[in-house]
Amino acid sequence: MFDRRSVFDRRSVLTAAASFWLAAGISPSVHAADAPLEAVASFSIIGDIVAEIGGDRVNVTTLVGPDGDAHVFEPTPADVKKLGDAAILFENGLAFESWLDRLAKASNFKGPRVVVSEGVKVRPAGNGHDDEHEHAKDDHSKKDHDHDHKHDHAGHDHAGHHHGSEDPHAWQNVANAVIYARNVATALEQRDPAHAADYKARAADYIARLEALDARLKQQFAAIPENRRKIVTSHDAFGYFGDAYGLTFIAPKGISTEAEASATDVARLIDQIRAEGITAVFVENIANAKLIEQIAAETGAKIGGRLYSDALAKPGQPASTYIGLIERNANEIAGALTPAR
Repeated sequence: MFDRRSVFDRRSVLTAAASFWLAAGISPSVHAADAPLEAVASFSIIGDIVAEIGGDRVNVTTLVGPDGDAHVFEPTPADVKKLGDAAILFENGLAFESWLDRLAKASNFKGPRVVVSEGVKVRPAGNGHDDEHEHAKDDHSKKDHDHDHKHDHAGHDHAGHHHGSEDPHAWQNVANAVIYARNVATALEQRDPAHAADYKARAADYIARLEALDARLKQQFAAIPENRRKIVTSHDAFGYFGDAYGLTFIAPKGISTEAEASATDVARLIDQIRAEGITAVFVENIANAKLIEQIAAETGAKIGGRLYSDALAKPGQPASTYIGLIERNANEIAGALTPAR
């Protein structure tokens, strides 16, 4: 028999529940525990790693998007709001995002800041490989990232905007991306323990893919004669890639795209290309191609294609994910260095 009183009782319960959620500032249609975690990533490469591990449990907003240059990024009021609304922030560290401290302060961000490079073996800035300067990231986690430093490159000083003696481009070594992924997973598990098992599973799958990629790259570049493993790029962003896979990268600029190459440096580089028979130079998706085109024209070296250094490609392109970026760069470099048959 239809009971009108039971209908009214249920309506009363629902009305009371709705009043409770509204008083608490929470929409009654979405329980807080079911809502995705709001995360902000400083730039696109980190955003992709967070999205891979977070899946549909994490809503990732990226500050510096595809093809964006984090070296010269200027936050907007919209970025202040993005960070202000976030529950967790993921950043590279190593003084890469010199603008981030100011943005965090302006947005009154109070959530955890996760430095995803924590634990990587840091290489010195520039083309040098002085082992005395290689050390763990955690020894420098409290450095002031808001000071300008000088970057010594090819025997000359260049203004390395907001960078110190450390090379921040650690993601260019896929083994370091494994460390990034583990740091992301740990942070998400701590921030959202109810879904820790999901993050662990996604991280394990992603890390397995990274480790397989790392092994393929080592095999790919081992097949190239050592005397052909020198490459010229726009700015010094590929040192970790070179160290990991047995290549030497030479750049007329420093580790920041804001650094300017002097005429003396360019002339010296042109002489080096000619003397050593370097056959390939590359432009980058975030850099002006004019300098590289000038060097190629004066040396006869061919432009080997476009490399992705500090930013992903736009969605739908092969380099629109971190793994896709590394694969595309590797194929471009290997294709330019492999002797013609």
